[in-house]
Amino acid sequence: MQHNPDIESKRNVVVVGTQWGDEGKGKVVDWLTDHADGVIRFQGGHNAGHTLVINGVKTALQLVPSGIMRPGVRCYIGNGVVVDPRHLLSEIGRLEAAGVEVRSRLFISEACPLILPFHVEVDRAREALRETQGSGKIGTTGKGIGPAYEDKVARRALRVQDLKHPERFAAKLRELLALHNHALSGYLGGEPLAFEPIFDEAMKAAREVEPLICDVGYALHRASRAGERLLFEGAQGTLLDIDHGTYPFVTSSNCVAGNAAAGSGVGPHLLGHVLGITKAYTTRVGSGPFPSELPMDVPGTVGHHLSTVGQERGTVTGRPRRCGWLDAAALKRAMIINGVSGLCLTKLDVLDGLDEIQVCVGYRLDGRSLDILPMDADDIARCEPVYERFPGWTESTAGVTRWEGLPLAARRYLERIQELTETPIDMVSTGPDRDHTILIRHPFGARTPSA
Repeated sequence: MQHNPDIESKRNVVVVGTQWGDEGKGKVVDWLTDHADGVIRFQGGHNAGHTLVINGVKTALQLVPSGIMRPGVRCYIGNGVVVDPRHLLSEIGRLEAAGVEVRSRLFISEACPLILPFHVEVDRAREALRETQGSGKIGTTGKGIGPAYEDKVARRALRVQDLKHPERFAAKLRELLALHNHALSGYLGGEPLAFEPIFDEAMKAAREVEPLICDVGYALHRASRAGERLLFEGAQGTLLDIDHGTYPFVTSSNCVAGNAAAGSGVGPHLLGHVLGITKAYTTRVGSGPFPSELPMDVPGTVGHHLSTVGQERGTVTGRPRRCGWLDAAALKRAMIINGVSGLCLTKLDVLDGLDEIQVCVGYRLDGRSLDILPMDADDIARCEPVYERFPGWTESTAGVTRWEGLPLAARRYLERIQELTETPIDMVSTGPDRDHTILIRHPFGARTPSA
């Protein structure tokens, strides 16, 4: 087949979160994979949780791409993902126990850095130390994600490819373990870890992981040349991006659409329609500034309503998510960074029954008016939100599948979001099940900016 970058890009979709994660990307990816041949994770690790509800049955995925729930769809874990072999095999086991066929459809890049037990210990010890020193926790999941990425950029990481070479693995492990044990026992107040249990467990995992190892970038290149549709699945959200988020209260990888290329091993010409996922309100887990945050402890308040009706707890940690009004000024930043082609707005039904709905449209900071989220976390923490107010609606939007079926007030609210973000809404999610979806413009059929 003749190579045509424009045609190839129009077949593909990149899904990214546009807030602080937890926007409902898993459901959207699952819905879109009905039209995809391959789904690719390109960053993060098992600190990302995607909850899918299919025919009323809930499935939580953390590392395996959400496309695994669609028979026949191939799933790829790209080089930008950090992989804990223990968790990977545990997640595969849970899926297989539920009757999902995984191993013939899951492919893992040999360049993925490995998360090993000492990464987890260092991660947790650092958070504990921050707390005792009064500097405040960053709010990591304690899964070892950050330390694993640190080893990657320091060019000392053990990678999936090393699992195929026991002697090489052992030599690199001894050196890396010595480094982290020094930090654990000499500075962080922890106990050093022994070499043998880590090595033995890794070699046991290697026997199961090795058949899944793949040259993912080349596989995706060939799939695209063969006319297949690809769906790139982001984890976390734009405002947690290591470069563009509320630093240092961020994750350790690039969550933005541009990293779909670097994190999977393909050229940017394959990145087509960028679908940004946002809730109808805003949440975040962990520490960091949150201008539109509302108190959640008092029954009868909006914050309590969002928290309880939205069942706002982290998929991975179970921690309660902080809740607040939709922040359109923060969304505006995310639209720019990602080059978002269209929005999917989720959890609209959580707003049902509120007398009034507010949207943050900007901030006041040191006497200045801002219409976009600042880049400095300290400035963000001092921002006073500026709100627009909208009438609520009493009718239920739960399970609505047609735009015309939404209450007029809900439609006007969505139309205003389009205006504030200067981005069209492609889809609206009105419930957790894959069928609770309003389709306005199909991302796989939409014209991209290059079209």
